[in-house]
Amino acid sequence: MIRPPSSDFWQAGIVQAPITAFLQSPAPAGISGKVTWLPDPGPWRYLADPFGLQRNGATHVFVEAFDYRTKHAAIEHHEFGPDLAWRGKATVLSRPFHLSYPYIIEHDGEVFMIPESQRAGEIALYRARDFPRQWVRETALLAGIPGAEASVLHHEGRWWMFFTVVGPQARDQRELHVAYADKLTGPWQLHPQNPVRQDRRGARPGGTPFFTRDGGVILPVQDCGRTYGGSLRLLRFTTLTPEHIAIERLGPELTGDLFSPTHQDGCHTLAQCGELTLIDTKRTVRTWARHKINLQRHMAQMGLGYVGRPRQDS
Repeated sequence: MIRPPSSDFWQAGIVQAPITAFLQSPAPAGISGKVTWLPDPGPWRYLADPFGLQRNGATHVFVEAFDYRTKHAAIEHHEFGPDLAWRGKATVLSRPFHLSYPYIIEHDGEVFMIPESQRAGEIALYRARDFPRQWVRETALLAGIPGAEASVLHHEGRWWMFFTVVGPQARDQRELHVAYADKLTGPWQLHPQNPVRQDRRGARPGGTPFFTRDGGVILPVQDCGRTYGGSLRLLRFTTLTPEHIAIERLGPELTGDLFSPTHQDGCHTLAQCGELTLIDTKRTVRTWARHKINLQRHMAQMGLGYVGRPRQDS
């Protein structure tokens, strides 16, 4: 029997708990009641990959804003007040190529972003010229590498970057790569052990690295064993030096049903935002309407325009 094509729809939210709370196994009870969700973006669109920071009493969340009608994403900014009341949104970074995973860094009084731009064949650093809405490309951190999900951390006098590489046979879902530098702007060196981990159930980065109370480095990674972004795992780096890396996987598995009653088919971002944590969860929909959306997109690319108005079936 032929089944309708599947489409993933992600939602992004703010959890009123610090990221270290998710080191517990099982996860803290009642966490679903502590999530503030970003607004529904409308038919055939989704918001994913939330990263952010808190500044001047506001919580600033940056997300991938994807539209199936164009199969393209830009970076949106959503602002929340001290009570997590939503204040508004704006598209703050758009390129001819797909952008996602807007990793945010505060350093030396400035704010930087490393959005995934693997279709441009690089991992690039952007600087906020006028936070939060104006961003300029600062430099390529790793040129000529179709890197994805680049996540950085300053640890023991060095900058560390955790990322994956897009390639055949879902390479990006099963390999973890590492680079290091003395300065955020580089030059960056690839670690000689790359890939430092090969495991479809826990290698692709999925959020901000963070420290345990004893100074251990924890990296959220995606478990893509069942499906892309099916859940999150946590890796602990027991050794992290330019010469050698050793990793152990911790017990917790974070799934969509932990956070959401409607989007329980995946969870692939866990990002620190002060004493809050940003997450996303997905709902997979099977509908023949996806064929119509694809046809409309192809016709638009050929200059023939859209036919009818697309809708999202549930």
